[in-house]
Amino acid sequence: MEDARNVRLGKKRVPPTGTGAGTGSGTELSEPAWVITLFCVACCAGVGALLPLLARLLLKLPWAPLEGPAELLTSIPEPALTLGTIAVGALGGLLLGLAAAHESLSVRVCDTHLALAIRDSTREFTREEIAVLCRDGKQLVVLAPGGMELAREQCGLPWPRLTAALAEHGYRWAEEDPYRAEFRRWVRGTPGLPEGADALLRARAQTLKSDDDAEDARELRRELLRLGVVVRDEEKRQYWRIVSG
Repeated sequence: MEDARNVRLGKKRVPPTGTGAGTGSGTELSEPAWVITLFCVACCAGVGALLPLLARLLLKLPWAPLEGPAELLTSIPEPALTLGTIAVGALGGLLLGLAAAHESLSVRVCDTHLALAIRDSTREFTREEIAVLCRDGKQLVVLAPGGMELAREQCGLPWPRLTAALAEHGYRWAEEDPYRAEFRRWVRGTPGLPEGADALLRARAQTLKSDDDAEDARELRRELLRLGVVVRDEEKRQYWRIVSG
């Protein structure tokens, strides 16, 4: 009866699968950990299977980088070599998949609030705090009524399913950041920034050079938000805007 009523009203329900489950007053969307892990294992095992072939091709070149490791690798007899590289690749893919699943974003959309869960932590925003949600490349952005950025997270969820869930619960959605035109590229000593912001952006530029410092970059982003500076990244470049008021 409820499904028939939803059809008459033009509502969309998220099916109870691993990628999204409508639960009572809310809709939860997440990437299944097993799908992420299986994908990484398959990709890395495939690379491992190709590694012996690539090593042999490398040794046929007149001059080859890493010639020593390639000779050492091809000295292992078959099929032990291929089976071994596949096993090592699969193990690396398993570790990579578990790390990627841990970093993946889950979203719970309710009529009264929105919750973002990532890295064993959950942030909740009330309906009144949120003006609009939008997509910026592969990132989900949550904006407050005054233009302040509440959240910016990498999002691997299917965008049509996410936008359908947001529309079902009455949230406003934009296909791109409505403040995108206000962003300016940061260079050292840029005028117009609040006191202390340039130093934070310099420090953040250093962290962006290393993928191991992602948490530091997130912390520095939060510090900039406290100064009223919203920052977005394109590759290793930083762009900023000031929140008016």
